[in-house]
Amino acid sequence: MKRTGSLALLIAAVIGLVAGFLIDHALTVVGRATFTPAWTLPVLLIVLGAFDLALAWPIRQATTGKATSAVNPFRALRVAMLAKASSIVGAGLAGFALGLLAFLLTRPVVPSVGSMAPTIATVVAGAVLVAAGLIAEFLCTIRKDDDDEQPGGVDPGLPDPGVTPSHH
Repeated sequence: MKRTGSLALLIAAVIGLVAGFLIDHALTVVGRATFTPAWTLPVLLIVLGAFDLALAWPIRQATTGKATSAVNPFRALRVAMLAKASSIVGAGLAGFALGLLAFLLTRPVVPSVGSMAPTIATVVAGAVLVAAGLIAEFLCTIRKDDDDEQPGGVDPGLPDPGVTPSHH
């Protein structure tokens, strides 16, 4: 599994930003109020980040030899995939909330900070989820065993099959 790259996070954030801006724009065009996230959204994003870290910590303990049991690689992969998905969702939701803020700040009448607080909290919580997801993904990294094959499938203890021995 490849680690989450900055390009994937950037794309998710940009898509979220555009979506947030366009949704607020569409709502105001039809005469409705702009979208404001509920206060429970940032709370849930932070809880999800804590959940990711809580699941990844025992895997890290096992990989560093501080745990009494061995690492289940399937569990480590599942937690790493959850962490990867969390970081991408966090980037998308932070971008979405930034799009909502961008729309509000480009209006002739800027709303009070109190009415923008849930949106600002969603941006911060999305960034926290990205960080927690990336840290959890790092914690799930299992170091390569000494007996694993080298890249290319050649065992370092055996001679290369394409090379003939030098003695006659």
